[in-house]
Amino acid sequence: MRHSDVREEGASAQADGDIPAGGAGAPGTVPPPRGGSRSAGRAGARPAGRGRRRALRWISSVLSLLILGTAAAGYLYYRHLNGSIQTDALNLGENKLGGSKPNAFGQTPLNILLIGSDARDDAENQALGGATDTFDGPPLADVQMLLHLSADRTNMSVISMPRDTMLMMPKCTEPGGKVHPASKGLVQTNESIQRGGPGCTVAAWTELTKIPIDHFMMIDFKGVVRMADAIGGVPVCVEQNVHSRTRDGKGSGLKLPKGTSVIQGETALQWLRTRYGFEDGTDIGRTHAQHQYMNSMAREFRKNAKLSNPVKLNSLAQAAIEAMVVDTGLNKIDKLFDLSMELKKVPPGRITMTTMPWIYSSKPGLDGRVEPKPGEAEDLFRMVREDISLDGQGSGSPSASASPAATGAPASPSAPAQQPSTAPTAAATAAPPAKIAVLVRNSTGSKDGAQSRVNGRASEVAALLTGKGFTKVVADRQTAAEDTSVIRYATDAQAADAAAVATALGLPAGSVQKSDQVAGIVVFVGNDWRTGGSPAAPPPAPTKAPDSAHALNGDNDQACMPIQPGFTW
Repeated sequence: MRHSDVREEGASAQADGDIPAGGAGAPGTVPPPRGGSRSAGRAGARPAGRGRRRALRWISSVLSLLILGTAAAGYLYYRHLNGSIQTDALNLGENKLGGSKPNAFGQTPLNILLIGSDARDDAENQALGGATDTFDGPPLADVQMLLHLSADRTNMSVISMPRDTMLMMPKCTEPGGKVHPASKGLVQTNESIQRGGPGCTVAAWTELTKIPIDHFMMIDFKGVVRMADAIGGVPVCVEQNVHSRTRDGKGSGLKLPKGTSVIQGETALQWLRTRYGFEDGTDIGRTHAQHQYMNSMAREFRKNAKLSNPVKLNSLAQAAIEAMVVDTGLNKIDKLFDLSMELKKVPPGRITMTTMPWIYSSKPGLDGRVEPKPGEAEDLFRMVREDISLDGQGSGSPSASASPAATGAPASPSAPAQQPSTAPTAAATAAPPAKIAVLVRNSTGSKDGAQSRVNGRASEVAALLTGKGFTKVVADRQTAAEDTSVIRYATDAQAADAAAVATALGLPAGSVQKSDQVAGIVVFVGNDWRTGGSPAAPPPAPTKAPDSAHALNGDNDQACMPIQPGFTW
């Protein structure tokens, strides 16, 4: 069964159709720029009957970061590019989580959502992307990868979400006030960008994973071609001769001989967009090919001496900046430079690429679409939330020295921690319990409606806190639905007090979140705490990514794509 796109809930399917025959040029060549610039405005809803969307699958978001990191201090010369950086709001949803929290050693992880937009809103992207019926139409977020940089900077994890994943979309509000209501049914994840911009894609990930996302980077077609050329090519491998072309003209047009080839330019774009011809012809195989390319590109950046050429660096910087849209927290060259320096600390052997575990959807009308796999997808998300490396090697390295806590050494962003990271309790700076005002809200109903709310739970938990000396506790009459109990607070000054409340209730430090949706400290008693005087202890956290995540290590230079029957030559 093949994957394909859908529009809104229950709408008609879109096809993959990559670069059409006779398209933008011969493999390995890049058409010259044809003018035009990225549109500053957002596209509206796509007209009915617009035609079939051609899907983009590539990962130059990560490549941009690696490029910036490789260039080192030379990038500080490019401050004049600041005015070219395009920005958009980070999170348009209501659940913002407040960003990543430092661990017990004062080290803070980073979570960056990498988005590949298939926008065809300028001449160069249109020449590369084909699909003339979609020119200047609303884009799709056809690549979504969450990059997690560990707090101790020893490892990096990447989780890809298949573009055919069906999710409930959260409410998203644009900065100008336009509201996109929460969906009433499942929506294909790549349509999230049409609900106000990349900030709604971030909101959808936040809602699904409960992972605080610190930044996003969104890249378009032309960035792939320019950067693949600048690096001088990327080695990739196929198990047989492959030609991605169906009898009716679909496919990327990729044509490679068996074994290893060094690809660049449009051939690199074809590789990253190829679906027909890899594995079983689904979007999942395409994701695996992207991971092989990303790892290979990272290795090339590490060893390619050509990037010391200032002319080449300037061209590469210009290409990356012109192709990117970032959140407002990355609106300066020096901010991008600092971020890239953090990413560069991780050796390829500690980079782990994974695909979100998935199952085929059983919902009517969603044949070929997928949903997060119960249990295993959450295990993967939990490992990122708790800063546990996906490769099973833990933090630091086998020869790492003792932790800062043991040696008395000062903590630093790159200092290795010797245990999974947790948020700081900050209890030492909290006010006395009798002076901490707390609101307790009954949120025991499950979000999917499968379980109803337990009456009286807000009052019961408020009484627990009162018995522990918190005399300014009120049971809220409002209700909510939270699958997991959480404590949210409004300002940095309330962080220590909120952590003290969590300690008193026996909730983990990671359940404490900063949020602009509350006015003070609010305990949301979730569906995981329906009875009893203390929440149930969570099961032990996984120590390695599940097999269904199809993990690929960054040092693996032997990966080779299986070829779908019927696509050889």
